[in-house]
Amino acid sequence: MSEIIKKDNLPSDTQSEDMYLSIRGYIIDAQRQVYSAVNAAMVTAYWNIGKIIYEICGENERAAYGKQVLKYISERLTKEFGKGFSIRNLRNMRRFYLAFPIRQTLSAELSWSHYLLLMQVENETERKFYFDETVKSSWSVRQLQRQINTMFYQRILASRDKESVATEIQTTEPKPEYEKIIKDPYVLEFLDLPENEHYYESTLEQALIDHLQKFLLELGRGFSFVARQKHFNIDGRHFYIDLVFYNYILKCFVLIDLKTSDLAHQDIGQMQMYVNYYTRYMMNEGDNPPVGILLCAQKSNTLMQLTLPENNTQIYAAKYMPYMPTEEELKRELNLDEFEKLEKE
Repeated sequence: MSEIIKKDNLPSDTQSEDMYLSIRGYIIDAQRQVYSAVNAAMVTAYWNIGKIIYEICGENERAAYGKQVLKYISERLTKEFGKGFSIRNLRNMRRFYLAFPIRQTLSAELSWSHYLLLMQVENETERKFYFDETVKSSWSVRQLQRQINTMFYQRILASRDKESVATEIQTTEPKPEYEKIIKDPYVLEFLDLPENEHYYESTLEQALIDHLQKFLLELGRGFSFVARQKHFNIDGRHFYIDLVFYNYILKCFVLIDLKTSDLAHQDIGQMQMYVNYYTRYMMNEGDNPPVGILLCAQKSNTLMQLTLPENNTQIYAAKYMPYMPTEEELKRELNLDEFEKLEKE
């Protein structure tokens, strides 16, 4: 007679769930490793194919000889391996080799879809910037697409002294210079706020909290959320900082005050007080001084310059755009004509 298993000897529901989750985790990890290995192998294969095509066809693969070669290779590969080896894709592989001629610089963390997007960026320095940021920030394909579409690179540069950065962009770990984490403008199209309607600052704040992950992506690399409506008391008076973040790369607190109207000098003075408070009472050992960002609907550089001391390095104003601007709108906002002129000098 078979032994009857008593219910008391069975694991509890909690234990069963824990066992299932542990087993599931191992399976998912294994699947990710397999996918990553296959992806890295295919990217390397595409690079090698692109190299061979370039060496055979030379500089112009669209000439008669090049077209004939590509047609022959495409037909043979498609017949044996199926889809994925059209003439168009073969040309992309050749472009891939030309855009990334040193195989050792490729990243196993990026998919072929990542590289297809990166190849659309013609400027080599800009392309390397997006490549490095994608690897360091683990951007998905969709996130990389958004950053390219919203001119992430140009907005970072536009927030600094154009003359000093026109010929160089930081591609290693940033130094503790706060301008390197400020963008202007910030594009907040993911909030789905009305484009031409007035709304309260509390509405903007709540929308940013509701879409915190997307806002962190827009802020850039190294940001972590600390507090909302951070309260402190001075001589019985109560103050509230809208949003507080910490940037672990620059090792400093980042204080953000939201303004849905034009920036006023009182707003700048208030942020100066917030920064002073964090500098004197909230910094931890090893921290760099905090930085304050006034995120506003409209800003005045002249007002900022007249209100703050000439050696200010901690307080910045940046405009936010609640909708996805057109390329022309962004170019006007960033004054790209001036920047491109400086790049060529």
